[in-house]
Amino acid sequence: MPGYAGKVVLVTGASQGIGRALCLELAAQRPRLVLAARDAAALESVAADCEERGAQTLVVPTDVTDAAACQELVARAVARFSALDVLVNNAGVGMLARFEDVQDLRPYETLMRVNYLGSVYPTYHALPHLRRARGQVVAVSSLAGLNGVPLRTAYAATKHAQIGFFDSLRIELRGSGVSVTVVCPYFVRSQIRARSAGPDGRTVAASPVREAEIMSAEQCARRVVRAMERRERMLVMTLKGKLGRWLKLVAPGLVDRIAAGAVRRGK
Repeated sequence: MPGYAGKVVLVTGASQGIGRALCLELAAQRPRLVLAARDAAALESVAADCEERGAQTLVVPTDVTDAAACQELVARAVARFSALDVLVNNAGVGMLARFEDVQDLRPYETLMRVNYLGSVYPTYHALPHLRRARGQVVAVSSLAGLNGVPLRTAYAATKHAQIGFFDSLRIELRGSGVSVTVVCPYFVRSQIRARSAGPDGRTVAASPVREAEIMSAEQCARRVVRAMERRERMLVMTLKGKLGRWLKLVAPGLVDRIAAGAVRRGK
């Protein structure tokens, strides 16, 4: 299993949540980490914590919805470290609303730009370097990319698109030495719900998820790193998620009811 000592690992959405936890988890292996997100101050804080654990870091404030900014991100990473071994597409935003209650469709466009194109753009510019390194692409997606989820029509659509893109890319890259890992977490404690849009396009007032009863970002990060080390094809983190993939083939109505119940219970 490959370690990440000395490897150049670029993580988007690195300023908080799963991205931050993933950088900290990797840092103990002494990689060269490139941290990208929009919040420069938060990135600097994460970078300092990573350096205390042994990593070298480069902070590149980046809006992943901007193709030119993603090109600059990759260029700066390669200019600093002379290579790029791993790209982790983690940046994401959410939305919580019944579709019939939606008053503003602009968040649908925003989510598609961040969650889908925000993975496509960095991957496009990173791929030549990853080919040379026989490296890795990782996409932090969601179980919502495998099954429909009520109140998350916008989010689930972007995650379906993301998984479709990376599954297709994996096939195109057969024989290249570049692996593609798609990660599908269940509910994870992070800031994404605190930044989710509601029916009127504004941030939701409160999370409907029982945050204390779900997986922490740190637990999630540990599982992601194990999957990366093994170059796994897809990581589905819960038994419920794994069973759901099979049940969808034989009892799709039951899967719908399970999804509705999970959202209703908030876990």
